[in-house]
Amino acid sequence: MLKSKYIDRICILVMALALLVTILFMNGEKLGLTPTSAAPGYETRLFDRTKVHTVDILMQDWDAFLESASEEEYSPCTLVIDGEQFANVGLRVKGNNSRRLTERYGLDRYSLKVEFDHYVFGSYYGLDKFSLDSAFQDNSYMKNWVAYDMMAHMGVPAPLCSYAWVRVNGQDWGLFLAIEEPEEGFARRNFGADYGKLYKPDYRSLNAENADVHLRYSGEDFENYDNIFRHAKFPITDADKQRVIKALKVLSTGENLATAINVDAVLRYFTVQVFVVNLDSYLGRTGHNYFLYEEDGILSILPWDYNLAFATYSLGMPDPINDATLYVNYPINTPASGEIMRRRPLYHNLMKNDSYYAQYHAYFDLLLASYFESGYFASFVEDTRAMIAPYVEKDPTAFCSYDDFHLGVNTLRDFCLLRAQSARGQLEGTIPSTIAAQAEDQSSFIDASGIWLPDMGEIADLKDG
Repeated sequence: MLKSKYIDRICILVMALALLVTILFMNGEKLGLTPTSAAPGYETRLFDRTKVHTVDILMQDWDAFLESASEEEYSPCTLVIDGEQFANVGLRVKGNNSRRLTERYGLDRYSLKVEFDHYVFGSYYGLDKFSLDSAFQDNSYMKNWVAYDMMAHMGVPAPLCSYAWVRVNGQDWGLFLAIEEPEEGFARRNFGADYGKLYKPDYRSLNAENADVHLRYSGEDFENYDNIFRHAKFPITDADKQRVIKALKVLSTGENLATAINVDAVLRYFTVQVFVVNLDSYLGRTGHNYFLYEEDGILSILPWDYNLAFATYSLGMPDPINDATLYVNYPINTPASGEIMRRRPLYHNLMKNDSYYAQYHAYFDLLLASYFESGYFASFVEDTRAMIAPYVEKDPTAFCSYDDFHLGVNTLRDFCLLRAQSARGQLEGTIPSTIAAQAEDQSSFIDASGIWLPDMGEIADLKDG
């Protein structure tokens, strides 16, 4: 017979375990224990797109945090999201040129990264990290918002986003766009509990060869792919590296691409990518601003960073070309010079395959018909304008005036609607769809002379700010 003291101890242990299970059940999502059978809790909380959320940052020395912005190192803070408090959260300034130029012009409206598990184990209902985008060079506040919506509309795994009114230590700081960072929560949400590997290829120097950022095969040496592997979002092994290199080798041949590339997903991505004329991207001179996902030796490309999309990339150009007619009619079949195309095998080699080329055109037709010609896009923009306008009007750190905001929205809307008309003409053959053909004949171009691209936001706005 068990003595009573052991029975008492067993009962206490059972009660403690039951209490622990109850706590985990009630708070599992906050601790990062997201059920694989259900959508993550953060999807319907912070990323509810039907309203502007509130994000309060509580930090002891905010001025010191801003002064150390160039270091891009995390500092602890308390974050209050829609009234719910989270302690010991990591916060840092983010961005490259945007951070540098914001600092140069004496401003302090930086984009921010928020990391829930930087100091302690935990998450925001399954979300480990998100960013607060400052709308740098985006008077419409909508470039990322629209681009990610287009990607999601076309079935591309895209970051969730929503608008957030940010306060710092009780003081209004401004309207930002909260964007889900592609890390564990993102991977689990899009690819399930057994997700693969995620990379963010980027260069150390733009003037270097950067073949790996461009996804070109350069032999079997791991060091040749440092710009990919040093930006792995999860721990990787040599076997993981070998799978990526093997896939790039297949890609370089232009044959049997389906054994190494998620062709359908990549074609959907490029449909939107080409439409939005993002020249600071894989199809531009820089060749970056994307995520690379690998699972079972199959690669796909994921969207990221569209604040310079819609033909507004002008950083580093002494005399930027703001010819809206040129970019509204930007060719959908050769969206870059031949030199760049040959160095971008993920687009170039797929387009050399007649079947994939036809599927790319079919997806373009789908995007135009369902997103633009249906009236969805125009309504989406106007609904968003109505939702965020009161916050833009009172934004104390805005890069632009309230009138400039409305002008930016109108310009973005008009650019896209005219771009859709041109893309339709290019699909139907009434407008040239390659660089070479457009150089010979521009008589059928859609006229966009009424659009001034810098109205969507430009560096000069920082001086006024």
